[in-house]
Amino acid sequence: MRAIEVRRLGHVAYADALALQRSLVEDRRAGRVDDLLLLLEHPHVLTLGVRGDGGRSHILASSDTLSSRGVDVHETGRGGDITYHGPGQIVGYPIVNLQPDRCDVHRYVRDIEEVLIRTAADYGVEAGRVDGLTGVWVGGDKLAAIGVRIARWVTSHGFAFNVTTDLEYFNLIVPCGIADHGVTSLARLLGRPVDRLEVEDRIVAHFGDVFARTPILTPVRATA
Repeated sequence: MRAIEVRRLGHVAYADALALQRSLVEDRRAGRVDDLLLLLEHPHVLTLGVRGDGGRSHILASSDTLSSRGVDVHETGRGGDITYHGPGQIVGYPIVNLQPDRCDVHRYVRDIEEVLIRTAADYGVEAGRVDGLTGVWVGGDKLAAIGVRIARWVTSHGFAFNVTTDLEYFNLIVPCGIADHGVTSLARLLGRPVDRLEVEDRIVAHFGDVFARTPILTPVRATA
């Protein structure tokens, strides 16, 4: 199997992560690096997709409210609508060359969902899909959001899995532009704290299985 290098980056500002992704996409396309999976956590930020106005019309809070709560707003270049990232959430950015045998956008998104569905199952949570919608759901509540970019079959952006996320921040927006569904977290579903690094371990293992990659882990970086 092909290798995938897993970089656990800890707490990273969104703009820095975006710049890193763009650089690594070029490196992957040029063959300077192998496939990569970046796992990290962002400070409070709202990220906009490329559909329509990117989701700006789905921001419910004023600029002053966002500023007072320390929430930035960033454009991304990924698919989808607006979403929230913040502490307690595992964000995953696969930088993967889908050539030659996985050149199927629909399959790629379903595979990301499968990784996170299996991760939830490790904790006894029965997560799944909702027809016509992207992401991982428990009942009518979204546990993980997915928004990807694929350029010349090299992927970037990815997923956000709510582990111990403060879900109140989602009240600042209409998450992903979907007004009739809620959000949830692993900690809320289990009714107890959850170890973030343990969940990352499970994600890495399932990513390797679903994508037929051998994970090569770099040392864990302490979160600031």
